[in-house]
Amino acid sequence: MAFVIATLLAVLLPIISVFLILLVLVQRGRGGGLVGAFGGGGGQSAFGAKAGDLFTKITVVTVIIWIAACIILLLAMKSVSNSGGGGFDDGKKPSAPATAPVTTPSPLPAND
Repeated sequence: MAFVIATLLAVLLPIISVFLILLVLVQRGRGGGLVGAFGGGGGQSAFGAKAGDLFTKITVVTVIIWIAACIILLLAMKSVSNSGGGGFDDGKKPSAPATAPVTTPSPLPAND
């Protein structure tokens, strides 16, 4: 189940991210934003006078969805990796490396 959720969110998260980027770029800023670059008036919005309020609300909701999706994806991937399903490992546990015994060097004789 966690693998399905992780896969679904891994597909949806980039789509939400691109939508959020485009939404921010369309908004009117102090200098007119990207809308002004496409022939929109300096003080006018491409989508009407009340579009700033609407875009702000849509942006806030999109950011909340994006953050929630990131957290859920993190938890789902952690669950998948802990259960051992859907990973790239072959199920073998790594063996402990062989270590040589540690010896301390003998002190050098003093030359008089």
